[in-house]
Amino acid sequence: MADVKWERAGLVGAAIGVVAAGAAAGVAIERATVGRGVRRKARLALDAAGSYGSLRGTPGTVIAEDGTELYFEVEEGAPPAEPPRQRTKRGWRRGRSRPEPLPVTVVFSHGYCLTQDSWHFQRAALRGTVRAVYWDQRSHGRSGHGRDQAEGGPVSIDQLGRDLKAVLDAAVPEGPVVLVGHSMGGMTVMAFADQFREYVAERVAGVALVSTSAGKLAAVTLGLPAAGARAFRAVAPGLLRILGSQVDLVERTRRATADLFAGVIKRYSFGSEDVDPGVARFAERLIEGTPIDVVAEFYPAFTEHEKGEALAVLDGLPALVLAGEKDLLTPSAHSTEIAERLPGAELVLVPGAGHLVLMEQPEVVNAALARVIAEAADAVRAPVPPRLRELTAAVDA
Repeated sequence: MADVKWERAGLVGAAIGVVAAGAAAGVAIERATVGRGVRRKARLALDAAGSYGSLRGTPGTVIAEDGTELYFEVEEGAPPAEPPRQRTKRGWRRGRSRPEPLPVTVVFSHGYCLTQDSWHFQRAALRGTVRAVYWDQRSHGRSGHGRDQAEGGPVSIDQLGRDLKAVLDAAVPEGPVVLVGHSMGGMTVMAFADQFREYVAERVAGVALVSTSAGKLAAVTLGLPAAGARAFRAVAPGLLRILGSQVDLVERTRRATADLFAGVIKRYSFGSEDVDPGVARFAERLIEGTPIDVVAEFYPAFTEHEKGEALAVLDGLPALVLAGEKDLLTPSAHSTEIAERLPGAELVLVPGAGHLVLMEQPEVVNAALARVIAEAADAVRAPVPPRLRELTAAVDA
């Protein structure tokens, strides 16, 4: 009976983990009409065929304030233009010109239960165009498990903001930066801005907040009836603590029943029914890769996140606020509220898209990002690679 009890708890815990990650909730799972073996073979085929998440940059690490090792990768941009050649009596030579301003570096912060690989489509579009930094938040991807959390301490969004500062100091020691955050990554950017206002004034040239929220997350219904949402919020923290203390058992259960949650992940990640199966499987792999104890550690931080007032620090910068109109996890109304506090921002609400709009509608996201990056570069008189202009023009057309 104990095993049955924990198996059921593991199923519930896996669902809750996906919810909190931005991909699931306590909803009924439609019964699959295809056998488990066939579904498993299909997943393996998609894993073998898909190249999503395979792009790599130059690796680096930095140690956070509590000793946690944070992993990042750097992608260099287009080489600087050579100065024009000048005609002299002795022939042609390279002209002496004033040093060009440093190019902007775009720093990407990913969401909860994802990794830097969630930016695959943006990375592919911007590769070789702009200098970019992608990093794994503590306890996610290739970064180490949070030292504070290993000792029983809580996660806070403010701590994630300080982690971002450590990455910036290591990977972008000079020059203007554009900060891009998805979901929890957007909250990380807000927490960073709130704590490092002088840095924002001196170094931040632009910001993009994708599918995120400045607060009031405790009121999000996850698409459930009001009573169900209240019950979920009441039960989730305690159940997650229990599940987080039984990591091995819950992880075995999650792996054994992964195929059952594909429909749940798809519902809460994407707004469209016809999303590419390879993309849907890519999202599953990212979410499945997050251990249940990490899910448990991070979950309480979201209800405590309130950074509406901190948005004033970013006001006046070139800014993008983007969300899918069918996002059930950080509803687009939260993005609208952010845009109201950043009146100069471009607000893009993508019809039919869900929480993982960066994977579901990458062309729209890439174009909007290209616009804000180019605007930020123009604002600080930094060079703007022609390819970046092309990305913007291609989508505008």
